[in-house]
Amino acid sequence: MKKITLSVFALVCFASVSGQARKELNFGLIGINYEIPVHKDITIAPGVGTNFDLDWLNVGVKANYYFDNLFGITNAAWDVYGGANAGYSFWIGDDNANGNANGHDDDFDIGLQAGARWFWDDKWGVYAELSGGSTSGFSPGIGITMKL
Repeated sequence: MKKITLSVFALVCFASVSGQARKELNFGLIGINYEIPVHKDITIAPGVGTNFDLDWLNVGVKANYYFDNLFGITNAAWDVYGGANAGYSFWIGDDNANGNANGHDDDFDIGLQAGARWFWDDKWGVYAELSGGSTSGFSPGIGITMKL
């Protein structure tokens, strides 16, 4: 766990120095992350989230590629993105609920996400995202984005 935490911290420090695009804070129904640009089309986002059943707590980082330039999206109000995520998932659910006595193990979690974002003004927007992970499963998300 120490290695994962140190790796994420080093990545955040590096990205803060070299990024040239905009930074954003995304907060939704089941998580929060801080997007840091590393290229004009790529961001990394350390964050924390859960699933709708509140069974898992995931601490990790996302990497997103923004397809706006590739798809020729010239409207600055829209973003379309996809990427990969990695982190560590902690089981926080009740093993005895619904008669489940098998238990769940905390584990390294990797997955993918795809989403879109629309800004209604220069600072605020909404996003919708579909994501999934190897440990915590499928998790749709919706939330608010604030440009920093």
